[in-house]
Amino acid sequence: MHLEGSVEPDMMFELAKRNGIDLPWQSPEQLRAAYEFDDLRSFLNLYYQGCGVLQHERDFYDVTSAYLRRARAENVVHAEVFLGPQTFVERGVAVAEVLNGILSAIDEARSDLDMTAGLLVSAQRHRTQRDAFELLDAVQPWAERILGFGLGGAEVGNPPVKFAAFFAECRRQGFHVTAHAGEEGPAAYVREALQTLGVERIDHGTASVDDPTLMAELATQQTPLTVCPISNLKLKVVPSLAAHPLSEMLQAGLRVTVNSDDPSYFGSYVNENFWRCHDEMGLTKNDLVTMARSSFLGSFLPADEAIRHVQSVDTYAAAAG
Repeated sequence: MHLEGSVEPDMMFELAKRNGIDLPWQSPEQLRAAYEFDDLRSFLNLYYQGCGVLQHERDFYDVTSAYLRRARAENVVHAEVFLGPQTFVERGVAVAEVLNGILSAIDEARSDLDMTAGLLVSAQRHRTQRDAFELLDAVQPWAERILGFGLGGAEVGNPPVKFAAFFAECRRQGFHVTAHAGEEGPAAYVREALQTLGVERIDHGTASVDDPTLMAELATQQTPLTVCPISNLKLKVVPSLAAHPLSEMLQAGLRVTVNSDDPSYFGSYVNENFWRCHDEMGLTKNDLVTMARSSFLGSFLPADEAIRHVQSVDTYAAAAG
């Protein structure tokens, strides 16, 4: 889940007014009507435009707090969320404004909402590896509060190998690492992210079904994949949810999880993703329970905390019958 992608239209207009920014839409309703995308790139064009309303620590706090409260209302007890500081730094926003706002909201969620959250800093793949290293240096004062690093943005023309040295350094410093691969890019990008970047999990990874050998390896290694079904539908990665490869991935024994990606832009938070997987893909209750368990087993939580949450899922599933 990308925090920048959770800014609801009403909040976007509120932040724009607060910061004296003119938006190209006349109302939240007009903005919602613009959420029709042809592909990932057309989405990113609007997405980066929306990021312009986030300028101050209070803005990042408000967006993070709003997302965490909504997630908790859907019974989310742990969230691992991305944010790409490079978008904001290039516009003159200090890294401190970004991270202090987000981390304050995460701290508050632990005490007020009884939920945990971790921040994943995302490097943008359309930029250079040197830019990624500069990002790594810039966030060092908050290193103990950062859960890990990811790689996001348009895949085409930006293979994972472009950031091999950056990910090696992130691993050396003890950060968790993950990467978007196999969303609009090929299965080869998934393999490259695993073998060249050494990532612990794959974001999206739906193209893996095109490579039977890779599928077998993912199943054997139980590499977590953060699949985003409604996102894939909205960005026309698949023509319908019924045609989505999630069911095939489950049947092959992959450790897949269900995620909302950019819930405001795609009109669906995590629970709707689960429900529509059930209704439109024909996934069973056991499939949903398996994916809920996998979300904890695939998280970057300490092992004892992850197992405690898995036990809660099992207890709930047993009681539900």
